[in-house]
Amino acid sequence: MDATIERAFHKLESNLEELTKIYRSLLDIVRKEKEILLKADRDALDESNKLKEELLFKLRAQDSLRSRYAMELATLVGADTENPRLLELAQKLAGTPAADRLRTQHAALDILIKRITEINKENEEYTKSALYTERRFEQYQRHAFRKENLRRQGPGKTRPASRRKLRFERSLRPPA
Repeated sequence: MDATIERAFHKLESNLEELTKIYRSLLDIVRKEKEILLKADRDALDESNKLKEELLFKLRAQDSLRSRYAMELATLVGADTENPRLLELAQKLAGTPAADRLRTQHAALDILIKRITEINKENEEYTKSALYTERRFEQYQRHAFRKENLRRQGPGKTRPASRRKLRFERSLRPPA
């Protein structure tokens, strides 16, 4: 490898290492978020969301640098400069230690992104379930409050029990 290709590769490599660190931190936060959701700790969830937003901001900045560094290296090795791919760059650098390092970093990033996506989807389901349960509990409380008020008003002031029960049961159905 000549010196210019090597410099371009080292910039890309250090950027990919930084991206890997950020993705690992994001994975830790997403895992902790799962525990926070199970505990239903809103303050901790707010803090977790702030940290996640900060990491996503850093991630966007590093990703734009990665794109620029990958284009620079792609130009030097004769790869696709419009949409440079790490594996394509590794093919162009075949037979060098740089190619193996690019493949390794690509695999690590790929695994991290897949895992983050999986856990984040699970967290989304926990969130939906928690919101649904909270909504049902609030509806139950309102129903119990109304029922108690009607009981206090005395006989003749209530609706027929079958209509009340039907309306309450409809309100508890899961959202479509």
